Amino acid sequence: MPSIYYLAANDWLNITFRLCLALLVGAMIGIERELRHKPAGLRTHMLVSFGAAVFTLVSLATGSERPDADALSRVIQGIAAGVGFLGAGEIVRQSSQESTRTEVRGLTSAAAIWVSAALGIAAGCGLWQLGLIAALLSLLVLNIFKRFES
Repeated sequence: MPSIYYLAANDWLNITFRLCLALLVGAMIGIERELRHKPAGLRTHMLVSFGAAVFTLVSLATGSERPDADALSRVIQGIAAGVGFLGAGEIVRQSSQESTRTEVRGLTSAAAIWVSAALGIAAGCGLWQLGLIAALLSLLVLNIFKRFES
């Protein structure tokens, strides 16, 4: 029996479903960030999730029924590290033109970008239940637990 991760390169319906799911879960996080007027909003989160799904799909569409688990692991590691650069750009900024001190802001937005990438990986692997549940739990964290911060 083929693995859940298996993907034939000519399975257009499955590829389309996984990519659309990646866009959906990225949009779920992105809309919340957009409503809070954060610099990384809807399109950013959708593209991060979509890009992560594309990278994942490339590693899965090997043409054999047993994709290389090591290759998939390396792709996921690369996505996680690469998205860190986007998060870093979100976090470190100059506080103002008069001041030369650097302030740290945007940690939650950076984490949301990172989560969007993880959701895209789940979608790319065909784990749609995991992707949807994780997106809903992320929205819960972003909305409900905001009230507990000082």
